[in-house]
Amino acid sequence: MAHFPKPAEGSWTEHFKLGTEPISYADSISPEHYELERDAIFRRTWLNVGRVEQLPKIGSYFTKELDAARTSVVVVRDKEGAVRAFHNICRHRGNKLVWNDYPGEETSGVCRQFTCKYHGWRYGLDGGLTFVQQESEFFDLDKADYGLAAVRAEVWEGFIFVNLDPGDTTPLEEYMGGLGAGLAGYPFEKMTQVFKYRADVGSNWKLFIDAFTEFYHAPVLHQKQAVSEESRKLAKVGFEALAYDIEGPHGMVSSWGGMAPPKDPSMVKPIERALRSGLFGPWDRPVDVDLPAGLNPARHPAWGVDSFLFFPNFMLLVWAPNWYLTYHYWPTSYNTHIFECGLYFVPPKNARERLAQELAAVTFKEYALQDGNTLEATQTMLEAGAVKEFPLCDQEILLRHLHKVCKDYLDDHAGRTPGTPLRATAVS
Repeated sequence: MAHFPKPAEGSWTEHFKLGTEPISYADSISPEHYELERDAIFRRTWLNVGRVEQLPKIGSYFTKELDAARTSVVVVRDKEGAVRAFHNICRHRGNKLVWNDYPGEETSGVCRQFTCKYHGWRYGLDGGLTFVQQESEFFDLDKADYGLAAVRAEVWEGFIFVNLDPGDTTPLEEYMGGLGAGLAGYPFEKMTQVFKYRADVGSNWKLFIDAFTEFYHAPVLHQKQAVSEESRKLAKVGFEALAYDIEGPHGMVSSWGGMAPPKDPSMVKPIERALRSGLFGPWDRPVDVDLPAGLNPARHPAWGVDSFLFFPNFMLLVWAPNWYLTYHYWPTSYNTHIFECGLYFVPPKNARERLAQELAAVTFKEYALQDGNTLEATQTMLEAGAVKEFPLCDQEILLRHLHKVCKDYLDDHAGRTPGTPLRATAVS
């Protein structure tokens, strides 16, 4: 029996016309397929690389390694206060331009200009070439022809995105679509107390997204960390979401529960009672928010969190107590990726509020480790190839959608009609 109403078609999957047949994970175990994704997806879509708070003043910059897109970018606030992005490469001999002790590590700072460590060429905050060491030794060199290679950069609700496709003219706001528009006005800018995690994961990037876009696993996988009695109750009836939505390549799931202190004191740990906090964040809301139309679309009183997947690899989770999470999944090969997580709170006003946020952050880490712990084993068994097809339930609708969208992008990039079988051969 369903906990919450489903669409007239009987299921969310049928409502969004995604098909109900078993799916294949061939797209997650093939080096050749991954090479196709690098060009068809990560070099052709808007990618979130950070937030404006990382660029607090003129000359502030940070670098972002985009291995899946075969590049590194520098993001900077120029003299006019605009956010710009450039490929992180010197125009002289191709040296990586901005780095500290190790060229492969990301860095950040403040500068008046960028100077190449190899031969000392300098570039302004607008990317223009300003100085060439021994310029007279070059032949008809016009500095105006050798500025940094620009990358499109735009800002949505304080989130900085880049797009590496020179032929894509779609504005970021249009790309974010109705799901993005439905979040307009949420006070992301007030939540500047940040905790971050980063992990190297031995699985395909899509498998971790799969793990975080469904809660079907929650009563089983997380029962050791939850109150055992409540886990047993939930396991008996299962978990269902309040609502789903899909628009273009993006999707969201709206979920219930867990956002307020339970009436039964035995259901929380003593430290949670003392700090009024836990996995779902501090219990006391730091700011009052009139929810934008896109949050809690069911307008259900038991609403707890909405999880948005903005294709390809940016997840944004907004919680009822008014804080938010970000997840990023950065591929490094067909069976490895870097997982990044950020927890964003309104800055604490006292020690207890800070400890409440710290507790939420460390508790989240334990749950995330449980989710991530299954992935490498899943990857290994998928690569074994003994099983080719896998059934998905209605709560796994966003998994089905993600893998379909990835295939559609590859089809489009190769000039095929979306939905036709992928060729067995691929680029080397």
